[in-house]
Amino acid sequence: MKPTRILIAIVAVSVLLRAGVAFVMGNRIEPLPGIQDQESYHMLAQRVLQGHGFTVAEDWWPLTRAGEPTAHWSYLYTLYLVAVYAVFGVQPLAARLLQAVIVGVVWPVLAYRLGRRLGGETTGLVAAGWSAAYPYFVYYGAALMTEPFYIAAILASLDLALAMAGQSVEPAARGRMAGRWALLGLLLGVAVLLRQLFLAFVPFLVAYVWIVQLRNSVETGAGSLLRRITRRATQGLVYPAIAVGVIALMIAPWTARNAAAFNRFVLLNTNAGFAFFWANHPVHGVTFVGILPADTPYESLIPRELRSLSEAEMDSALMREGLNFVLQDPGRYIQLSISRIATYFMFWPSSDSTLFSNVARVLSFAVALPFIVYGLIVAARCWRKWVLLYLFVGVYTAIHLLSWALVRYRLPVDAVFLIFAAYGVVDAGRRLRGAAGKAQPALSGADT
Repeated sequence: MKPTRILIAIVAVSVLLRAGVAFVMGNRIEPLPGIQDQESYHMLAQRVLQGHGFTVAEDWWPLTRAGEPTAHWSYLYTLYLVAVYAVFGVQPLAARLLQAVIVGVVWPVLAYRLGRRLGGETTGLVAAGWSAAYPYFVYYGAALMTEPFYIAAILASLDLALAMAGQSVEPAARGRMAGRWALLGLLLGVAVLLRQLFLAFVPFLVAYVWIVQLRNSVETGAGSLLRRITRRATQGLVYPAIAVGVIALMIAPWTARNAAAFNRFVLLNTNAGFAFFWANHPVHGVTFVGILPADTPYESLIPRELRSLSEAEMDSALMREGLNFVLQDPGRYIQLSISRIATYFMFWPSSDSTLFSNVARVLSFAVALPFIVYGLIVAARCWRKWVLLYLFVGVYTAIHLLSWALVRYRLPVDAVFLIFAAYGVVDAGRRLRGAAGKAQPALSGADT
């Protein structure tokens, strides 16, 4: 079959799997394993539709009082649900199905593009197929949470960044290049609006594209090396500024809304302080507990003197408390961060998990892990092509090991890991075929 037909078949399977899960979840909003946040997004979307804005209907997680404003949740994803509910009524199934179709198409196509760009046609098809059927992705593809669109935005950003890195900043192409940097800023902005944590990776991605483009321009330019570097670096700084400007414009309306709602500066969301406080609380000791037991509710860990604060004030106060935990005992923080490795990369069954979670974990990450490791090793032979993906995996993982680590938070890394895994599968297959080809003449000689 032609690659295009294979990809179409993969996309069809991808959509059908996610749509099937969407129908199983239906119109019910339940606290299913790993996707409890969909209750909050469902509630917020209805509040906005009813004219109450981004406020909570009742006392809500984490400690927001009924009727008060919240910035704890992604504005962009909430607006997606608002749009769907406005058209179809408050029908979670409609939002699930639309989302399943969108990401069912987009994820495999982006995985194919990245795999083909870095490892060739076959790598692209294997990456697409794996992304289509990866159990975690199928499950989250129908959940009313940020993960499906967030991961799609990350993959699209990485794909565009790699395409741009292959181009030099030449005068004749400045208009087209400015447009590409603006598009990159748009994709990065979407990712940030879905999960503000991605802001921490944006400088790395922008710097990577700028440096590689600068290197390409310097290699092809005229004049002395120093003059070329100085001229191209100065000219090239305009383009990253375009991307950063687009991101800033996308965030600005929500910063203004937060200022009006809380009477204080909040760049985007009010969740970083809560997460850092809970992740480094002394209750963990030196061994991180991904989900605290029911007899230790997270709310109970928040000091009583902070509970009367607004959500934004509490978030800032908890960030200070979390940093104090680190400064008071840096050694414990280092041990705690190291212990998060096991939680973040967990692939084995656990008695603390449901049967569904254990099966999904094993069929997803456990099956892929050997190929991921092999792919990471063999891709190092041509590391310059793969460096952006290595960079994303390293930086994104470090962010969570230093703050809060859960399998769910690793899913964007899994999406990139599968590109490495596909490359590993193709390389291993090529080596096995080569070994079989060499063995065949020897066997024939032995027969004679």
